[in-house]
Amino acid sequence: MKVIVVGLGRMGTGLALNLMRKGHQVTVIDSNPEAFQNLGKDFSGNKVTGIGFDRDVLKKARIDQVDAVVSCTASDEANVVIARIAKNIYRVPRVVARLYDSTKADLYRRIGIQTISTTAWGIERATELLTYHQMDSVFEMGNGNVNVVRIEVPPLLVGHAVKEITAIGEIHVTGVSRYNKTFIPTAGTTLEADDILYITVVASAAHKLKSMLGLA
Repeated sequence: MKVIVVGLGRMGTGLALNLMRKGHQVTVIDSNPEAFQNLGKDFSGNKVTGIGFDRDVLKKARIDQVDAVVSCTASDEANVVIARIAKNIYRVPRVVARLYDSTKADLYRRIGIQTISTTAWGIERATELLTYHQMDSVFEMGNGNVNVVRIEVPPLLVGHAVKEITAIGEIHVTGVSRYNKTFIPTAGTTLEADDILYITVVASAAHKLKSMLGLA
């Protein structure tokens, strides 16, 4: 996956290194060239100096070729501007913005921009938001007979209840991430657009789960 990280404070630096270690192609942008030193000598990604919402800078970073953009400068306003440019002009599939003012998170999520906050949690959360696949195995139990998989709720299941993707002894929705919070759902929990589901499934029921999700 190709990712642009804008802003090399603690979060941006940590995120860029985390993504690089996971094998992704990372381009970093910062207005201060000295900030690149925080990445260390082993950073193999591209470095672009400039303002993150400057279109010439974004073009130099090849924003039209990336799979994701995460903006984590020190300014909420700049982060949202960068995120909206990436989302609305360049149609980047995954866009994440850091917000210090968490009260605005719901507003930006409604226009398709995921948000993150505190540094330590944000690095892992941003990595998760950017890198999960259509149905990504995140945890394997025992000898692999039981897995926890992660998937964004398919459009056909929006408005439906969790119980519709449950099979006793085989498939169980164990967690839902929504509005940057994760909770344990009940059978009657209604699924919403952009929910991320964590589903425990036995190996023999994998195909059944795909059918329930409309992936088979």
